[in-house]
Amino acid sequence: MIVESRLARFLLRLGTLLTLVFVYLPLAVIALYAFNKTRTQTWPIPGLTVRWFERAIHNHGARDALLTSVKAAVGATAFALVLGTFASFAVQRYRFFGRETISLLVILPIALPGIVTGMALNATFREVLSPFGLGLGLFTVIVGHATFCIVVIYNNVLARLRRISRSLEEASMDLGADTWQTFRFVTLPTLRTALLAGSLLAFALSFDEVIVTRFTAGSQETLPLWILTNLSRPNQLPIVNVVAIAVVLLSAIPVYLAQRLSHEAAGAAAPAGAAAATQAAGARQ
Repeated sequence: MIVESRLARFLLRLGTLLTLVFVYLPLAVIALYAFNKTRTQTWPIPGLTVRWFERAIHNHGARDALLTSVKAAVGATAFALVLGTFASFAVQRYRFFGRETISLLVILPIALPGIVTGMALNATFREVLSPFGLGLGLFTVIVGHATFCIVVIYNNVLARLRRISRSLEEASMDLGADTWQTFRFVTLPTLRTALLAGSLLAFALSFDEVIVTRFTAGSQETLPLWILTNLSRPNQLPIVNVVAIAVVLLSAIPVYLAQRLSHEAAGAAAPAGAAAATQAAGARQ
């Protein structure tokens, strides 16, 4: 048994603290400036106030942008949920030539520079699809975000499928359940948390996307674009700080929930699947 020295424990704790400070100190500064008494950002701040929060709540531009961001994130998540799940089933459940290449191509968009993806989407929508009446707007934002949100859904579902024993589905069908009943009572319950966790991560990823949105939004303005537009306006800067903190919180909540779901689902798929196989057979009868 290895006993850690007091020095080693101290260094590990110090390293962890420095990491957290490195990551979160800038966010703490912005959070503090959201309470700044004046519009000018100086250090130290001259005083504290909450009046900027009230103005942010009643700012029509920020509220409209928030609604647009939510619509885009929900739409992109829905697209990604369907396409990412289909792709993960195809890659995991079937053996065919080029299977690994397809898996790589599905994952690749998350690694591509956002500006390249945005340029490609913009050219496609404006030059290729515009004659068919498709202009830049909310739908093109949704499609653009879905291209990289698919990766999150695909990875979550694929990882869960690799942990699910096919014997549970085979047992369900041996007991008389058809394909749909097996999917409904056996496969879907074991995938539920993976689908939900992937959807939450995809929503968070879409909600704060900037680069691809600038190339696909047209006249639409999401909340990150609203922040970027108003950042250079001194009169709006305190409100921008408040909205920025709201974006951080709204992005952190789905990430936290997704992490909790992933931890709680670990190791719970098999016991639930065994009971589900019997349930599927009962539904058949």
